[in-house]
Amino acid sequence: MELSKKALEIKSSLTLEIDAKAKKMKADGCDVVGFGAGEPDFNTPDVIVDAAKEALDKHYTRYTPVVGILELRQSICDKLKKDNGLEYSPNQILVSNGAKHSIYNALQAILNPGDEVIIPSPYWLSYPEMVKLGGGEPVFLETKEENNFAIEIDKLTELINDNTKAIILNSPCNPTGCIYNRELLEQIAELAVKNNIFIISDEIYEKLIYDGEKHVSIASLGKDIKDLTIVINGMSKAYAMTGWRIGYAAASEEIIKVMKNIQSHSTSNPNSIAQYASIAALEKTEKAVSESVLEFNRRRDILVNEINDIPGLSCKTPKGAFYVMVNIKDILGKKYDNKPIEDSLSFCNALLDDQMVAAVPGAAFGIEGYIRLSYATSVENIKKGTERIGKFVTKLQ
Repeated sequence: MELSKKALEIKSSLTLEIDAKAKKMKADGCDVVGFGAGEPDFNTPDVIVDAAKEALDKHYTRYTPVVGILELRQSICDKLKKDNGLEYSPNQILVSNGAKHSIYNALQAILNPGDEVIIPSPYWLSYPEMVKLGGGEPVFLETKEENNFAIEIDKLTELINDNTKAIILNSPCNPTGCIYNRELLEQIAELAVKNNIFIISDEIYEKLIYDGEKHVSIASLGKDIKDLTIVINGMSKAYAMTGWRIGYAAASEEIIKVMKNIQSHSTSNPNSIAQYASIAALEKTEKAVSESVLEFNRRRDILVNEINDIPGLSCKTPKGAFYVMVNIKDILGKKYDNKPIEDSLSFCNALLDDQMVAAVPGAAFGIEGYIRLSYATSVENIKKGTERIGKFVTKLQ
């Protein structure tokens, strides 16, 4: 019996491996502090829940159009115009089962065998696997901590060739919290237009930004780059709606039509109740989102200060999202229980075994010498967890 060679090449998630181990420890009664969460720990705002209840009371429980209900697509258009200065019509919007699904649809729609997709590293771990599922080849663009993990335009230029089909941008970025400024985006846009390269712009964290930074969508920088860009966004992060599974893509009508056809034969329409709830999220939650950003900002500052007070560890202050990349390079080579800490995975396993703290190894994001901590958790957990990390580091030989 021979299984799909393409599917067999897809890697399992390192984040899920650590998470499964942490969950088993919790189930066994251990007091585990988790820094792995990729979702807000806030409840979904009441106005969104009420809209879902109303949809249920009205029995909006049947199939919707594959692309999503018109009311939601119009609300998305209004949001893109208001927040991003982007003009789209509802027939240029596709609502899917989360932003991840939207990215998957986009890659399936544009890739042919042998096409290359440039992915800045560190990257969200699903990008390269989705590129491979689409028949493409991921090409990694390394970034540097001293440059706040931003793209260096000369290195990007060196990677572009006749096979380059697309560049994936994620700003604010998971896992680094990096935000691409307008000047850098203009340089990327110029390269993309010159070489006729698609941009997949993952903007799921756009509202979670700090220190007066501004989010700029690359699609807003001119008609030529807009025509090449597939804007990806969704409800999960800003509106605490991870389980509702609503994401969306905005692009040219030609691209959206292909993505729609793909979705129609795979999942059909997204959840009907969640679509109606998403309208309320886009139109009625400005205060709730602002309050969550303030709380994330407070947690970020506490986590960054606590980490930088631990000898041997350091981190930059992220400008967006809710993650911190912690530099552990000075720890590598030391021993725990007479076994060397060789890499980020062994660091995370030892940390979980010794101090019951769950972190995500940088290897999951294509970078070694780092771990990712999420501050989508309480201040109490942040302080307890960082205290334990400090104890762990001091025990290493």
